[in-house]
Amino acid sequence: MERSVSRLRGWLFEPAPLARVALLRVVVYAFVIVDVVFLHTSGWYHGFADPVWYEPLVAGRLLHLPAATLVLVEVLKWGSVAGAVVAITGRFPRAAGWFVALTWSWYQYVAFSYGKVDHDRGDFVLALLLLPTVGLAHLDDKRLSEAAGFALRAVQLGAIATYFLSSVAKLRFGGPEWVNSATLVRAVVRRGTPIGELFLHTPWLLHVGQWVIVGAELLSWVIFVLPERWRRLMVLAWYLFHAGVYATITIAFWPHLVMMLAFLPLEQYRDRVVAWWRHRRSGEVGPSSLPAPDPTATP
Repeated sequence: MERSVSRLRGWLFEPAPLARVALLRVVVYAFVIVDVVFLHTSGWYHGFADPVWYEPLVAGRLLHLPAATLVLVEVLKWGSVAGAVVAITGRFPRAAGWFVALTWSWYQYVAFSYGKVDHDRGDFVLALLLLPTVGLAHLDDKRLSEAAGFALRAVQLGAIATYFLSSVAKLRFGGPEWVNSATLVRAVVRRGTPIGELFLHTPWLLHVGQWVIVGAELLSWVIFVLPERWRRLMVLAWYLFHAGVYATITIAFWPHLVMMLAFLPLEQYRDRVVAWWRHRRSGEVGPSSLPAPDPTATP
């Protein structure tokens, strides 16, 4: 028992490079800005809604959160943007990070207290809460940190739980009919693209696709037992899956896609890109790019 607990702790707190967390932070906080300003702005117009339509979620009932007002949503919206700008710079990583976690999460809460709740944002909230716990981390920081390892591992677990629990919900509320009915056909009819509409001529492919989706989500936890190379390929497969979903029915789980980056060695990819760029730049001024000497010129 003691050995099992020790192994579990070693897995949860496996040291990770601080540079990986620093890079993930930049992407996360940049996405907060893009999301609030361009993608998910429904929290803003709920400030105009009559409070009678406000139906507090569990968090709202526990924390006694009030109904949205114009002043509240403006403070949350632009507060999260301003906090994200500061957090991207790496200054005040804890204070700025937790400020963004508070304002962005509350802004999402406002959006979801008047309608459906998007399940693709749970792991993003988890990341906003955990990344500040790592503290100071520079983009070129090669030190290993247990705090960084735990934050990344927790985000990974949250991302995979999003897949797994999504399939559980499908089977819980839709039952076997979710995979045996015309679920995807209906989705394509409602919001399909020209690419998606092509599949209406072969509906059996959409039927098979429903089984593939549920099966892949139920087996998503396998990523934790795969070798590193196969783990990266599985992440690539999930990205390709989401690209296909967006191409056919224009549904994208943007914050979840950002969280899947926690599985990847971002600092290694950054170093490769930098090395390639430096090599390219040096090639432009190398001997092969210089003009040939004039043979008629005097020495």
